[in-house]
Amino acid sequence: MSDVQTDERTYRVVRNDEEQYSVWWADRDLPAGWYAEGFEGSKEACLERIGEVWTDMRPLSLRRRMEQAAAGEALANAS
Repeated sequence: MSDVQTDERTYRVVRNDEEQYSVWWADRDLPAGWYAEGFEGSKEACLERIGEVWTDMRPLSLRRRMEQAAAGEALANAS
C-alpha cells in the first residue's frame, strides 16, 4: 500500500485586488476579495500558471506608490 495520495480534484487560479495569486478548489465558492483568474486544472498545473503570470510579487498598492514616487522624482529632477 502506498503512502502517496493522489489529488484528483480540480483547482482554479484566483487573484485578489492586490494582484496576488493563489490556488482554490474549483467546486467551492471563492472567499471574499478573491476572483477567478480563468485557469483551472490540477493543483500542479495551477501552480505552474501562477509561476508564469505572477512575476512581480509586490502588492499592486506598493507598485503604484513606487511609480508615483518615481514620477515625482522625475518631475523634481526636470525642474
